[in-house]
Amino acid sequence: MSLRIVILGAGESGTGAALLAKEKGYDVFVSDQGIIKDKYKSELQQNGIAFEEAVHSLEKILAADLIIKSPGISDKAEIIKQAKTKGIEIIDELEFGFRHLTGKVIAITGTNGKTTTTLLTYHLMQAAGFSVALAGNVGESLARKVATGSYDWYIIEISSFQLDGTKTFHPEIGILTNITPDHLDRYEYKMENYISSKFQLVRNMTERNFFIYYADDVIAGQEVKQRTIAPVKIPVSLKDEACQAHYDGEKMVFQFNDDSFSVRQSETTLKGPHNLINTMAAVSAVYLAGAKVESIRAGLKTFKNAPHRLESVATIKGVEFVNDSKATNVDSVVYALGSYTQPLIWIAGGIDKGNDYNIIKADVSKKVKTLICLGKDNEKLKNFFSAIVSEIKETQTVKELVRLAMDSAKQGDVVLLSPACASFDLFKNYEDRGDQFREAVLELKREVEC
Repeated sequence: MSLRIVILGAGESGTGAALLAKEKGYDVFVSDQGIIKDKYKSELQQNGIAFEEAVHSLEKILAADLIIKSPGISDKAEIIKQAKTKGIEIIDELEFGFRHLTGKVIAITGTNGKTTTTLLTYHLMQAAGFSVALAGNVGESLARKVATGSYDWYIIEISSFQLDGTKTFHPEIGILTNITPDHLDRYEYKMENYISSKFQLVRNMTERNFFIYYADDVIAGQEVKQRTIAPVKIPVSLKDEACQAHYDGEKMVFQFNDDSFSVRQSETTLKGPHNLINTMAAVSAVYLAGAKVESIRAGLKTFKNAPHRLESVATIKGVEFVNDSKATNVDSVVYALGSYTQPLIWIAGGIDKGNDYNIIKADVSKKVKTLICLGKDNEKLKNFFSAIVSEIKETQTVKELVRLAMDSAKQGDVVLLSPACASFDLFKNYEDRGDQFREAVLELKREVEC
C-alpha cells in the first residue's frame, strides 16, 4: 500500500509537490481552501491528481500519512493543529523536494537582497558550465524541478516561512544576506523568533559545508558570534579587510586559501553598495562550488537582474529612468538611494506600512531635487519631505508621472521609481506598478525620438 500524501495549497509550491509525489508513485490528494488558478488546476487534471478547492475536507486530510503544506499556512491553523494531534508528519514543499533530489544545494535567505544574490549565483553557475536549476521563491518550486529533471546543483531562494517547514534540509553552501524586521506578525511580534527562523538555514549543515554571511549586518553578524555554527564560515564585509570577501574601497577582494583575486564593481552590471554585498556572496558561493575565476569574471559582465529591482529602463535626453518598484519598504529605498551619485527625481508613494522616513532623510536631502508622489494619499510623504526637498509634485497616473519627471530632470539626472510603499492603492501589485512605469517610459522615449 503506497504512502498517502495530502498537499494543502495548490499554488506553485503545492502543485510542484503534487507532481513530484505523483512521479514517485505516492497516493496524492490536493486540498485548497481557495479557488485554484486555472493553470495549476489543468496540471493536476492532466496528471490524474485528485483535488478539491474552496474547502478542506477534514476526513480526507486527516487520513494522510504525510501532509505537505503551503509555506503560507501557519502552524496555528486549525487543520494543522488537528493533524499534529493525530501524529501526522507535516512538512513544506521545500523539505519534500530536498528529500528526493540527488544533486547539491546552494540556498540563499535574508530579509533583503536574496533574489538578486540567487539570480546572480545561478547565472554564474550557468556561465561556469554547471548542470544547474533555479528554484524556490524565484522561478519554479524545488519539488517541480526535482520532478521534471535531474541537476548537479540547485540554486534556491528561501524565505523564513519555507525554512520553518524543514527538518532534514541542509545546503552544501548557505548564504544569509542580512536580517531586518519583517513578517513579525507570523512570529508573535518577537524579533528573536524571526532570527531563529532564518538561522534554520545552518541547523543541519556540517563542517564540510560553507556558510556565507554579511558580517557587517548588525543582527546577522552578532548572531553568528553568539551561535554554534558547524559549517565553515565565510564572512562578507564592506569594511573589514580581515574577511575572506571584502571591499577595500576600490575593489572586491576574495581570499580563499592560497587563491586570491579582485573584481571592481565597474566590471559587473550591478550598482550600489548593497550589490557589492550580493556580488561578494554570490562570487564566493560559486568559487567554493568549483567555478574558475575566468568564468566568474565573464559571467559578472553578462548578468541581467530581475525586473523591478533597480532596472534601468531607458535613457531619454541624457536622463536615466530606473524601475525599482520592488522597493516596498524604506530599507529597500536606502539601498536604491545609495546606488546613485547623480541628482535624483524620486518617485514614491502608495500604501504606507508604518514607514520611518528618518532612515532616509539625510540621503534624500543630499540627492533628491524633486519628489513625485504616486498614490491616493500622499500627505505623510509631503508633510515629512516638504522642508527637505525643494520641489514636490503628485499624480495618480503613470503616464502623467513620467512626463512630470522629465519636466523636472536635466541631462545627467536619474528618475528613480523606488516607492517605499505597497502598491495596492492604484495597482494590482508591485510588478503591475513597475510594468506600467516601464511601458510609460518607453512610450515617452518613442515620442521624444520621433
